[in-house]
Parts: sequence; C-alpha cells; structure tokens
Amino acid sequence: MKKIGFIPLRKGSKGIPNKNKRKMVGRPLFTWVLGEAVFSNLDEVIVYTDDQDIIDFIEKEYHWTAKVKALMRSDKSANDQASTEEAMLEFCETIAYDFDVFCLLQATSPFTKKEDINTCLEKLGDEFDSALTVVNTHRFLWNEEGQAINYNPFERPRRQDFKGLLMENGAVYAVEKNALRKTNNRLGERTAIVKMTEDSLLEIDSESDWVAVESLLIERQKRAKQSKKITHVVLDVDGVFTDGTITYTKEGEHTKSFDMRDGMGLEILRQFNIQVMIMTSENSQLVARRMEKLKIEHVFLGVKDKYTLLNQIINEHGVSMSNVAYVGDDVNDLTNICSVGWSFAPNNATDIVKLNADVVLSKDSGSGAIREACQFLMNYNKRF
Repeated sequence: MKKIGFIPLRKGSKGIPNKNKRKMVGRPLFTWVLGEAVFSNLDEVIVYTDDQDIIDFIEKEYHWTAKVKALMRSDKSANDQASTEEAMLEFCETIAYDFDVFCLLQATSPFTKKEDINTCLEKLGDEFDSALTVVNTHRFLWNEEGQAINYNPFERPRRQDFKGLLMENGAVYAVEKNALRKTNNRLGERTAIVKMTEDSLLEIDSESDWVAVESLLIERQKRAKQSKKITHVVLDVDGVFTDGTITYTKEGEHTKSFDMRDGMGLEILRQFNIQVMIMTSENSQLVARRMEKLKIEHVFLGVKDKYTLLNQIINEHGVSMSNVAYVGDDVNDLTNICSVGWSFAPNNATDIVKLNADVVLSKDSGSGAIREACQFLMNYNKRF
C-alpha cells in the first residue's frame, strides 16, 4: 500500500511575511512537520510549493533520503483564492492518482509528531476511509445571542467532569484514494478522529502567536529529555571551535583559529568510546581539513536543518536523543540544544542559546570551551 504525504506551501503570507521559511526555534517552520513526516510510516513526502528557494533548500538538505521530493505548483493553485483541495487535486492528477492513501500535512502545525501521522494512517481500513487530528477542548462556548452552546451555565461542571468538544486542529488529514476521488476533498464519508495535545490548537497568524508557539515547542523538547549515558557528542564549528571571527586574505581565502586543547579533549573522549561528530552550516574545506587532522570521521558540512539530520544519525546509530551531547552557540543550533541529553553553550554564545542550554560554560569559544565540556561529560558518564 503506497502512502503519500503532501505538504502544500505558498510563497506569500499575509499575517507573517515569509512565514513558512521563517526560523521557529532555529529551523524553518515547514521543516518541523517535514522532519516528522520523513520518520513516519509514509512512503513518500511531497512538498508542493511555488517558492524556488524552498525547492532548492529541500534538494540540498534532504539528499540523504529518497523519501522527500519538492515540486513546483502552478500559479493558479497558489493564488490567494485557491483552496488547499485545488492544490491536492492538481498534484493527484499529475501523477494519475498513483497512491493508495493521501495524507495532507499542514506546515503551520509544528506540534505534529510522527506518531500522530502514523495513528491517522492506522485508522484507515474497513471501518474508516479517512481520518483527521482533533483537540479535546474544555472551553465553554457561547453564540452571539448569549446562549451557551456546550454546557448548562447554571450547572457549571468541573473541568475533570466536563467532556468538552472535539475541534479540528488542522494538522493531519488522511484519506483513501477512492474516497478522495469521490468527494474531491481531504476527507471521505467515514472519518476517524485522532486526538492531539491542546497546544496543537494554536494557530500561527500573528507575531504573538509565533512567540507563544515557539515557547511551547522549546518546553516540549526539554520535557522529553532523560538521564542516560552520553555516547555521542555533536559540535558546531564557528563560535564553538573558533571565536566566530573570519580573517580574509587579499585573495579572498579566509583563516580560522583553533584551540589545541579542545582537540586533546575530544581525543580523550574518544578513548572513552564517545563518538565525536561535527555538524556545521558552513561548507568549508578549511574545516574539513582541520577535522581530518583531529581524526574525526563524522563531519557534516553545509547543514541548515540540523535537527532532522541529527534524528537520522541517531536512528542509524541505534541511540536516542538523550544519549547525545551537543555544543552550539547560535540560533540554528537551538532545537538541538533543547532536545539532546546534555547541551552546552560557550560563555560568548548568543543569549537565546545560553538561556536554553543545560550548561553555560565558563570558557569562550576557541578558548577552551570544548575542553571544559569534555571534562564535564567524562565526570557525568562515571555514574553509568
């Protein structure tokens, strides 16, 4: 059974300019649901967009998986009047409905997890031809005539005794092919419901919504941490190995300064069977040569979506996020900082990273910060 995920993205955004590409906890908003879709039971994930920058980003960032494809949608299906169904049907016709299950995923729902997607897919079968995600809200609702809709105001129930209402959160919709062709809609005629957390009901339509959602995502990532032995250490480069400055020669080449003590600290970690990995957004041959000198085998250059790649790495190595330590200094490290077992920020890191790191080191980047983190991890692992 072929199961296709579909993420429609439009270049324009009225409330928040460039919303889909804007960084939410340090990564583009649309990558939150895309990353979960990659690790779900979907067989293929299509990002359908009129933004060439997004297409280029996906082709570069997700080269390690054949599961993700980015396709250009027509101007007609991307204008302000076009419905999501128009984009869905346009795409389906281009592939002659070559799938068994179609799963619509909304990029503006960053709380979506792979488990939510999988549960929707599992609901389909003899009893249901479609499924959608909902939230059980315990709000008391009224109409404009001043009449209570879902409770008796003279017998106000306690929250724990109140069933509340189920509301669509717009995150995940799954539908079988025959039902989609019959209804031309994201839902069929027999729909199952999948409950998600109440946080997922928040919509991102304003700057205040953005701040609220970002704060909740940060807390969600932190709550998932567990105390486990550290088996892998992942480090950024600029602002971690170096002080973050670059020196250019007249020929245009640049140089970086590295602290020899940091290299020794990483060598000692490897003697304790802790794997060391490098993950940087810069694609620098100078960095590659330095890591070769340090005999670090796992070096990932030019990475923009560090969190999704880190998830792929831990899956390949059979470990969890809580087995990983991470050292980073800037906003593109933020999701990893909030998610791993132990996170470290050099003393001269950006304020947002220092605010959310588990440990703010006493040393600056390029001046012994890595060596200090290595010593901390060696002491921490002794308890295991």
